[in-house]
Amino acid sequence: MKIKANTAEFVKARVLKGMSQRQLALESGLSHSYISLLERSVKTVGPQTAKKLSDILEKPLDQLFIIEM
Repeated sequence: MKIKANTAEFVKARVLKGMSQRQLALESGLSHSYISLLERSVKTVGPQTAKKLSDILEKPLDQLFIIEM
């Protein structure tokens, strides 16, 4: 199973929350570069990390991420 960011929705949620990539990285415990790669759908994310990011951004997981089987 691969979980990728729904790029447009992920960036929109972060911007509407008033967060930079660095701020999201600090709050989530991830690196800034990882957030950047996630937003460009270069990297996949694990289920726990996807849940953590959706909680921080206060958006449903299925809105921010695409799950591929």
